[in-house]
Amino acid sequence: MRFYAGRPVRVARQLLSDALAVGWIVLCVEAARAARALIEQLQAPARALTGAGETIRGAFDDAARTAARVPFVGDDLARSLGTGTAAGTALADSGREQIDTIAALALNTAIAIVVVGALPVLLIWLPLRVRYARRARSAIRARVTDTDLLALRAMAHQPVQRLLRVSPDPGASWRRDDRAVVHGLAALELASLGLRAPRVFPD
Repeated sequence: MRFYAGRPVRVARQLLSDALAVGWIVLCVEAARAARALIEQLQAPARALTGAGETIRGAFDDAARTAARVPFVGDDLARSLGTGTAAGTALADSGREQIDTIAALALNTAIAIVVVGALPVLLIWLPLRVRYARRARSAIRARVTDTDLLALRAMAHQPVQRLLRVSPDPGASWRRDDRAVVHGLAALELASLGLRAPRVFPD
C-alpha cells in the first residue's frame, strides 16, 4: 500500500493530519495515565487503614496468646481478646476493599478517557488513511496498465467543472477513444490523489 501522495503539498497535508491524529491519541493516553495515577493516590488512607487493622489484629493476637497461658481464666481472657482481633481483621478488610474499589475506579476512568477522547479520532482517521492507500495503490497500478479505467474513475468521481477543463464533452471523447482526452482524464484522477502522471501514458 502507498500511504502518502507523490506531490509535496498533498504529502504535507497528509503528514500534518497524521501528526495531529497521533499526537492527540498520545495526549489522550497520557491524560488517562495521569488521571489513573491521581485517583490511585486516594488509596493512601485506605492503605493506612489496612495497616492499622493489621497492627490491631496482631496486637490482640499476641495478647490473646499471652492471656491463654494465665491459669484458670486464660481461656476466657483469650476469647475476650479475640473480639479485638476480629475488629482488627474487619478494619484491615475494609481498607483492602477501599483499595480495590479505588483501583477499579482509576482503571475505568483511564479507559473512559481513552475511549471518549482517542477512539473517535482513531475510527475516523485510520479508515480514511487506509482508504486513501488502497485507492492510491490501484491508481498506481492502472497508471501503467489501464488509463481507460483511470479516465472512467475521473468521470465518476471528479467535479464536472474539472472534467470540462479536459474536454467540452469528456464522455463522448472517451467513447471515441480520444487518447489525449483519456490521458487528460487519467491525469486528473491521479492529481486528485496527489499522484504524478507518467510522462508518457501507455496506449
